[in-house]
Amino acid sequence: MEVFVNGNGPWAVDKALTILKRKLSKEGVLREWKRHVSYEPPSARRKRKHAEAERRRAKERRRVQVAS
Repeated sequence: MEVFVNGNGPWAVDKALTILKRKLSKEGVLREWKRHVSYEPPSARRKRKHAEAERRRAKERRRVQVAS
């Protein structure tokens, strides 16, 4: 993943950092990293997987609804 810093202004780096954070969040890298940082009990794992599945189903429903 690449983010380029355009310009020499003091805000150029801040903008590039914001773009990088947005890309990482969109790809789920941060969520995956946080998941590996600490132990997750089996009950929490089931709860998380259920929530992820629900998010995927809702996303699919929105996609189908817009296409109709």
